[in-house]
Amino acid sequence: MSRVKSLSSVAFGAAFLLAASGAFAQADEARAKKIAGGSCFLCHGAQGESTSEIFPRLAGQHAEYIAKQLTAFKSGQRKSTAMAEMVSKLTPDEMLALGKYYEKMSIPREEPKDPQLAAMGRYIFHNGNKFSGVPACVACHGSAAEGTATLPRLATQFSGYIHTQLKSFNKRERTNDNAVMHAVVEKMTELEMAAVAEYVSSK
Repeated sequence: MSRVKSLSSVAFGAAFLLAASGAFAQADEARAKKIAGGSCFLCHGAQGESTSEIFPRLAGQHAEYIAKQLTAFKSGQRKSTAMAEMVSKLTPDEMLALGKYYEKMSIPREEPKDPQLAAMGRYIFHNGNKFSGVPACVACHGSAAEGTATLPRLATQFSGYIHTQLKSFNKRERTNDNAVMHAVVEKMTELEMAAVAEYVSSK
């Protein structure tokens, strides 16, 4: 009998923890939705679709990556006066909750605006440029440009935004991410940056 009671207690405890976890998740999502609706949507759109190529699309981006960038903005490791003010009062839990909130959203794939430029970008993304030493982007960012928890999802991102970030890495104006990017981008021409950005944005 005692064993039956023990098993029942374990089952009850597991069910309680599961229910509590679900309640916390709902609370986190509600909090994230409130934060996003209060300020984030002004630049990043109600569904993370963004209102301009100046601002990145957040829909479908990895939750951990979003939280990592918000942390960098708050610490000053990644420079942005506007973002530093926006994240100044956010807690680490709220940053991750925002990441999970946007990660669930999606943006339809769009055809490239410049197919020839995208074709050039496709070659560089998958093969690199052996003549200048540019490595293939696919090695880190994946064949579908989906990235990982620590590397950004590039697919469906604005080409203009990606191009701007590549130039920022090249000028050492963006220093919060992997130093590998500095070594890669310094070998790329302006045309190659634009081409890769055009290609991955249509993935």
